[in-house]
Amino acid sequence: MTSISTDDVRALAQLSSLRLNDEEADKLTTDLERILEYFTLLGELDTDGVEPTYYGMDLENVSRDDMIVQGEVTREKLIGLSEGGQLAQQFKVPKVL
Repeated sequence: MTSISTDDVRALAQLSSLRLNDEEADKLTTDLERILEYFTLLGELDTDGVEPTYYGMDLENVSRDDMIVQGEVTREKLIGLSEGGQLAQQFKVPKVL
């Protein structure tokens, strides 16, 4: 079993820019030891014949295919709406900022 000391917790807290008092460090030490014990138990499970999964639910992406729909707006209509007209395949528009 892996043991975590209060000094380990304080070093982790310092790396994480956390300030812990003595009571918080002791509680966190106990919590981390319990978490590691749980992982040790999980490591002892017999997983032979179990396929690895990345997500436990059978969900599918329900997005749709992109379809280009030709609208009624043409290049000529857009050029007619712009104040400055067209210059080298670009529209001149008024400044915003």
